[in-house]
Amino acid sequence: MLKLELLQQLLVIAIALSTVTCAFIQKTKKLFKSNKHLCRYSFLVNIIIGILFCISFTTVDFPTSLWVGLFSFIGADTIFKALEGKLASHKDIVSNDLIYVKKQNLIKTEDQ
Repeated sequence: MLKLELLQQLLVIAIALSTVTCAFIQKTKKLFKSNKHLCRYSFLVNIIIGILFCISFTTVDFPTSLWVGLFSFIGADTIFKALEGKLASHKDIVSNDLIYVKKQNLIKTEDQ
């Protein structure tokens, strides 16, 4: 079962982390002569700072902090905006006896 509350919390942490790592990478990317290794550098920075950020400011454990770093690398803000309000918990899906269908999606037969 998907832990939606945990996922939401991790995305919120990753949004805060991504602002820090983005600024850090922008300041330090001048050290590279070419942009060839910038993606790897960004990934490492997000993972390392993600671990340190989670250990310092949250109660998130080590394996979960790796996910925070990955979400930050991918772009937590974009992920959060894409998923916001679209995910329903398993409990909500199972407990709901009604199915809602838009009028435009109704299939009309000759009998109706």
